[in-house]
Amino acid sequence: MTLKERITEDMKSAMRAGEKERLATIRMALAAIKQREVDERVTLDDGQVLGVLEKMIKQRKEAIAQFQSGGRADLVAKESAEIGVLEAYLPAQMSAAEIDTLITQAIASSGAASAKDMGKVMAVIKSQAQGRADMSAVSARVRERLGRLQG
Repeated sequence: MTLKERITEDMKSAMRAGEKERLATIRMALAAIKQREVDERVTLDDGQVLGVLEKMIKQRKEAIAQFQSGGRADLVAKESAEIGVLEAYLPAQMSAAEIDTLITQAIASSGAASAKDMGKVMAVIKSQAQGRADMSAVSARVRERLGRLQG
């Protein structure tokens, strides 16, 4: 069963169970997936669906920061609940040790020697860590590691 099919099945079960908030979030995710398929005239595979879900989670995290600064606890709770529903579809997150090992392997396999090679290293990591790690945090760790190589 593909990830998209699983999300569709969960939508049906949320509908039957009368879980309005969960149903709304799942429908929103399916709409975003469908929109990307229509825009690009393709059928998304699991990796691309994960990308859509990660983007939605990132948007909600940014919105939470805005709502917190604006003192809107009600909206913070709503966005947090949506993140919880969306994160259920992401694969298990990598540990810090796994990420460090992956960074070491990526630097070695790409032959990176300085911060200029950041793109090569991130390309290798992204293919293996997509959906399993916060790529912005991984990027910062790679930048730091490449900086140490250089200096």
